[in-house]
Amino acid sequence: MGMHKLPLADWIDAIVDFIIKHFNPLFSTITNITETLLDIFVKVLGMGPSIVLILLISLLAFYTSRWTVGLFTLIGLLLIDNLGLWDATIESLALILSSVIITMLIGIPLGIWASQNDRVKQVITPILDFMQTMPAFVYLIPAILFFGIGVVPGILASVIFAVPPTIRLTNLGIREVPNDLIEATNAFGSTTWQKLLKVQLPLAAPTILAGVNQSIMLSLSMVVIASLVGAPGLGAEVYRAVTQIKVGEGFEAGLSIVIIAIILDRISQNLRKPVYGNKFAKKYVYGFVTLIFLISFLTTAFTVGTADKTSSNKVGDQVHYEITGIDPGAGLMKATEKAMRDYGLKDWTLKEGSSAAMTAELKKAYDQKEPIIVTGWTPHWMFTKYKLKYLEDPKGSFGKDESIHTMVRKGLKEENPGAFKILDQFYWKPSDMEKVMSDVQEGTKPEEAAKKWVENNDDIVAKWTKDVPKGNGEKISLVYVAWESEIASTNVVGTVLKQQGYDVTLKQVEAGPMFAGVADGSADALVAAWLPTTHSDYINEYKNKLVDLGPNLDGTKLGLTVPEYMDIDSIEDLKTK
Repeated sequence: MGMHKLPLADWIDAIVDFIIKHFNPLFSTITNITETLLDIFVKVLGMGPSIVLILLISLLAFYTSRWTVGLFTLIGLLLIDNLGLWDATIESLALILSSVIITMLIGIPLGIWASQNDRVKQVITPILDFMQTMPAFVYLIPAILFFGIGVVPGILASVIFAVPPTIRLTNLGIREVPNDLIEATNAFGSTTWQKLLKVQLPLAAPTILAGVNQSIMLSLSMVVIASLVGAPGLGAEVYRAVTQIKVGEGFEAGLSIVIIAIILDRISQNLRKPVYGNKFAKKYVYGFVTLIFLISFLTTAFTVGTADKTSSNKVGDQVHYEITGIDPGAGLMKATEKAMRDYGLKDWTLKEGSSAAMTAELKKAYDQKEPIIVTGWTPHWMFTKYKLKYLEDPKGSFGKDESIHTMVRKGLKEENPGAFKILDQFYWKPSDMEKVMSDVQEGTKPEEAAKKWVENNDDIVAKWTKDVPKGNGEKISLVYVAWESEIASTNVVGTVLKQQGYDVTLKQVEAGPMFAGVADGSADALVAAWLPTTHSDYINEYKNKLVDLGPNLDGTKLGLTVPEYMDIDSIEDLKTK
């Protein structure tokens, strides 16, 4: 229509930058408090042998629901323990418990307020609509910048996603209290608080608890999404299985989530009216469970609070003995784990997440001139935007420099010789890739950045298309993983193929599905195989079903990366400095 696009994204980025700059101490405090509380929850739930908590939850399920639910709970939790996923389950339960407590502390008061004030309801309703319809992934973006990667952004995203049902149903439950009862309480001279506490809330309790039940289920649904920003638990196990195409392990983790979901749903649905409430009074049963939890919580909190927290100038103390990593199961992560073993970094933790989460964490630390250690690779735009350096690797844990290879499915050469030849002749330098990556990072759409590079480098492109006849709409599908380098290379190759007359489809997937797709023929090619280290597992699995066209880029590098302002030069310094 000729109208200029509103710079909405720029406005949002400016607001986020302003918030980070001026409220970073507040976010750091919230992060520390939340992580401490979650750590206490994990320790409480993991206290003693697993069978103790299994029996306690099973008895609670038996009391609130039917004996069949209690039996299912016992068998289900024993199965999870047998599968070796009990620790991950504890971490997920702690995350859910934290999210639900925060949700109730926010949602029930806001629901009560909305029920007492029509104007508040009018204001809060569209906000709740926005919170429920906005994709949950979007919440993770500012959460990473505000709170870093880990459980805190996962909990925040869970709360935002799960709190609307509690608010809505609390408001609805109170408003549905019969008017004649309200008039009767007014006639007896009851105050607003007396009316609320003694009439409205008790009668609205079933509806409020239904809202809490929905919030619990929504929090559980965020477990996998939260793993993208480094939250541990069953979600991380699912994410790891997806990236590595491990169907069996993914099924085990997914089945565990289903079991936990059923147990939490049945227990929360019947808390108000337990099946065996007439035989054992609720106040005694719930009081006993609460007492056990409080004693364990306070004991653990006291232990954590009185733990020795000496500080020093060691790099490990400065970064909390953490290395910020990328996708679980990535070759770079395995190389980093090897390096940690080789250099004896037993007290260190490699934080899983994603490449986007890692770069967001790096940006936050770099802007504040704070120490940070990340898993790095070149070519990558972060080396052009920030002054970074690789830590020396005298033991060679990360291996030699890698190359990026082009892989195609079997039969492509015979079925689509023109596209095959372009893919075979595709080769460029790291500096070429970095130009495209830099444009994308500065806000240019990948396809536009690719088109710009192709137009400015017709001499290089001519080598790729030499002796290749024009296409006639033949279809060619390219798959790529959402790394900045692969977004750049795949879009450039896609642009060239389109200009040559081919019908090109680009599909973004995880690393495992990328190789599996070309191997089974559902995709035609990829230009993103990092060898010999990063993608070695996938090559070993699918090498007989792929055609390797050789490197399309040489000179890549893997390693641990730090900002230049950090006084450290070698991985060995992580133990000594």
